Amino acid sequence: MTMKAAWILRVSRWLRPAALIPLGTLVGGAGLAQTSGKLALYAAVGAELRHYDVDLKNATLAQRDSVTLPDSVQYAWPHPSRQYLYVAWSNGSGRDHHGVTGFRIDSTSGALHPNGNPVLLMARPIHASTDIDGTHLLVAYNDPSGVTVHQIEDDGTIGAQVKSPNRLETGIYAHQVRVDPSDKTVILVTRGNGPTSSKPEDPGALMVFGYQNGVLTNRASIAPRGGFGFQPRHLDFHPSRPWVFVSLERQNKLQVYEKLNDGTLSKEPLFVKDSLAEPHTVRPGQAAGTVHVHPNGRFVYQANRASGATGEILSARGENSIAVYAINQQTGEPTLIQNIDTRGMTPRTFALDDGGRILVAANQNSFRLREGGRVTTVAANLAVFRIRDDGELEFVRKYDVETAGARTLFWMGLVPLP
Repeated sequence: MTMKAAWILRVSRWLRPAALIPLGTLVGGAGLAQTSGKLALYAAVGAELRHYDVDLKNATLAQRDSVTLPDSVQYAWPHPSRQYLYVAWSNGSGRDHHGVTGFRIDSTSGALHPNGNPVLLMARPIHASTDIDGTHLLVAYNDPSGVTVHQIEDDGTIGAQVKSPNRLETGIYAHQVRVDPSDKTVILVTRGNGPTSSKPEDPGALMVFGYQNGVLTNRASIAPRGGFGFQPRHLDFHPSRPWVFVSLERQNKLQVYEKLNDGTLSKEPLFVKDSLAEPHTVRPGQAAGTVHVHPNGRFVYQANRASGATGEILSARGENSIAVYAINQQTGEPTLIQNIDTRGMTPRTFALDDGGRILVAANQNSFRLREGGRVTTVAANLAVFRIRDDGELEFVRKYDVETAGARTLFWMGLVPLP
């Protein structure tokens, strides 16, 4: 059997005859497998990863079970086949306990079962994703900033690390790693760091790599104005047009870049938009979050986060919202059409189902809000919204999530069952 034939046989085990299903709406990527119509939601509080059933018709959630990771969950990503889930965990930057664990997803119930042994990592894994054909797992590290690639075996377990032949340029404070739908380009989103009273700003950049069979090669660094005043956190790809949508954390902006024929990006953004309803009244701690494009490519959604420590009494909480943009299908220009409150504090992650019918936002922190002479407590929660035909969101309900101490609602995602 030739190498090409073996590769086709390997991938065919994971794929079913189906059209491309965008995964960017789920946890940010591209997927290939047909699904059963069932949907699971996974949400992480500390080291506990909780599983919920999702009723799309009624927009309801029902908690079922949970698994416990070796340390606090940082991020998770499903295999394109939807048969496996890879969960990155850590006890924090600069500390000593980091890894990624693979799970098999029960196709009937969505329950998670360990699949292979945990793989120990060199530093805190802040993000993880697979390539398009599901043969490799990519992991991003914030400190020191970096990226590694690991083989995925035929049984979905995590295999050996793939070494790159040359030193990779990985910027400052990586926050996300994404494989372009072509499977030939990888983008490492490096946020940099804002200035402090004792330290100047660290520039941000989009580090673009060539990608083939798990091997990364340096291609380009996209850093407008040298990366100063440019703090990208996450990006997502349009499902059919050459546009990349980038969320700028400290700037509270959405930028759009063009994907070029050589696999790199335009040096400057095509468009820059404010994400806030009141962009000229930015409160301390206000920061943009993750971004997801609707499966139909007509809308893009971006999180706005206001900070506040768990238990802190706040007199004002900034904008905790989802910004909704309509995308011009000829030019890629996004137009802000809605900012809707998430009914909580710090929506660190959110996700859409693969049909673009609901959006669930994970409000990370509980907080106490002072309003007049009253102090009310708002729990961390999962807020459920319906997505209307015009792309706007309609709040349905929320589910409080118990958190305590340093345990917060750090990650959530939606995964169609195979």
